[in-house]
Amino acid sequence: MRFIRKMMIGLTALAALPLAAQGPVPAPAVKKAEAMAPKAASAPAALDAKDLEAWMDGFLPYALERGRIAGAVVVVVRGDEVLLQKGYGFADVAKRAPVLPETTLFRPGSVSKLITWTAVMQQVEAGKIDLDRDVNAYLDFRIPPFEGKPITMRHIMTHTAGFEESVRHLISSDPEAVKTLKELMPLALPERVFAPGTTPAYSNYATALAGYIVERVSGQGFDDYVENRIFKPLGMTHSTFRQPLPARLAPHMAKGYADVTGKPQPFEMVIPAPAGAMSASGADMAKFMIAHLNGGGGILKPETARQMHDFKAAGVGPLNSMALGFYEQWVNGRRAIAHGGDTVWFHSYLWLFPESDIGIFLSMNAQGRDGATGAVRSALFHKFADRYLPGPPEKPSQVDAATARDHARMMVGNYVSSRGSFTNFFSLFGLLGLATISLTEDGKISVPALDGLGAGARDWVEVEPFVWRDSGTGERLAAEVSDGRVVRWSVDPGSPFMVFEPAPFGVNAAWLNPALIFAFGIILLTALAWPVRALVRRRFKADFALTGKSLRAYRLSRAFAWLVLAAAAGWIALIAAFTADIGSIGGPLDWLIHLLRVLTPLAAFGLLATGGWHLWFSIKDKRRWTMKLGAVLLILAAAVLVWVTLAFHLYGFGMVY
Repeated sequence: MRFIRKMMIGLTALAALPLAAQGPVPAPAVKKAEAMAPKAASAPAALDAKDLEAWMDGFLPYALERGRIAGAVVVVVRGDEVLLQKGYGFADVAKRAPVLPETTLFRPGSVSKLITWTAVMQQVEAGKIDLDRDVNAYLDFRIPPFEGKPITMRHIMTHTAGFEESVRHLISSDPEAVKTLKELMPLALPERVFAPGTTPAYSNYATALAGYIVERVSGQGFDDYVENRIFKPLGMTHSTFRQPLPARLAPHMAKGYADVTGKPQPFEMVIPAPAGAMSASGADMAKFMIAHLNGGGGILKPETARQMHDFKAAGVGPLNSMALGFYEQWVNGRRAIAHGGDTVWFHSYLWLFPESDIGIFLSMNAQGRDGATGAVRSALFHKFADRYLPGPPEKPSQVDAATARDHARMMVGNYVSSRGSFTNFFSLFGLLGLATISLTEDGKISVPALDGLGAGARDWVEVEPFVWRDSGTGERLAAEVSDGRVVRWSVDPGSPFMVFEPAPFGVNAAWLNPALIFAFGIILLTALAWPVRALVRRRFKADFALTGKSLRAYRLSRAFAWLVLAAAAGWIALIAAFTADIGSIGGPLDWLIHLLRVLTPLAAFGLLATGGWHLWFSIKDKRRWTMKLGAVLLILAAAVLVWVTLAFHLYGFGMVY
């Protein structure tokens, strides 16, 4: 599962003719495969078990050690043959227990969604689900339409249902946090913020909704269904969605770590289970890949498998887009269908090359250092393709220098990810994680949020109007432009499920962050000056010039300044708790969330009101200009906080976020 705090693409992290209102349009002189070709072509190495193991032994152990990652399992299949399934590092560091690909369980996170989508398509085959019917037809609660338009299963499978991000009921280390889908789905229903079918916006909730629909139309619990209809037919004996783990599988579970030097972490409870609760061995994932590479492998009809694999949803220009459940990942002119997955401690990826009958699965059981798992996954994908699936010789194409500089300048700014919160207090995290595009010294675009997702430095070269290509990986970034303004952009690894739009002025960190620094600076000085001035007056036995209502206004404004600081400290504590343990946000800290959403508006509006009262008396009583200036600055600071309180919804009592 990909979490907001990893926005990248938040993994974490997202061609247009100039001024074209219709969005990106590929230049006819440049073919798609050429734009994605590697720097140089070479003859492919023989993809056999011996060469593959030698190459993987040279790549993965060093990558794990360098990234401080505890262990990994990697599986490569071709057709109906397993070429390699091997464990590296440790499943349990303290016991020095090795990773056993046949039996050691990893948590593949959102790769689990592929099981859910397969179950959905089985029910499509059975005539019990229509991909283009309003999903309310299958539910026992109602999802309101958005702008008169309902959600369909096709929207859900292409991440275009329009839901905002939802994290309250997402993941926890507490077994008591697990809920049935019947209980969870109406309870956790998030707001819809995009019209269906228009905007890729990744949604764990929507995937869990699909699993609930499978449960309802099949008459079986979701766990039972996938065991009976997918795991058993494929012989996946070391796979389950059940949480906690069944007794027979629990001893085989790899430990999760922050890094190889850290303590083992508790088993993670993924609450929207169909979105990411699976535990599976590498060998079992090989069986699942082989099934999809071989016309459904008996669990799907060949035409159904092709329907999943070949569908192409609309996206941003020439960038990768969603198939049905899978998403595209082009490399060296070859189309892969894939899915990544992250829990807090486990980080995985699955790629299928249907035309080449090749599948790859990688899972790691530690975050590693400085986002190492993201770099390892990206490097494995690209270096494997460069060795065994090289593309045609590159035919360089590049926009002229003057145009490239102009287009790069148009891209500079802060952007909001479509995968985010927009109607609740969690939108505050969006302010902390806006994607920024800036310029390098030589005038090229720079996207710092993407740097950690690759093994090397990014070098974005504009190869078509508003289409940039990273010269190291071949990955592309493209923007849609209308009336000379960037409307949205994305980048190949994330474009199937996430786009970036210009940050609205009211929530743009470009001015809001400096304004907040100013506001808190003024408020902190105001709060601290109150007791300091009192101590100085006592020391020198001096009387305070203010009396009566003027004194009351002064004191109240200072008291509310301290209340603002208390609210700010509470939000900092909440953010720190969420960063340390995402599960803490889903129940244990409800009391703090309720308190802050009462305290914050009270403090902000109270400071504005009492600051204004104090200014009125300062003017009325003809106080010194310094006191008047201080009162004006305090009102400006309070006004900033009132705006933040309203713009980021730091108030209210709703608990869906």
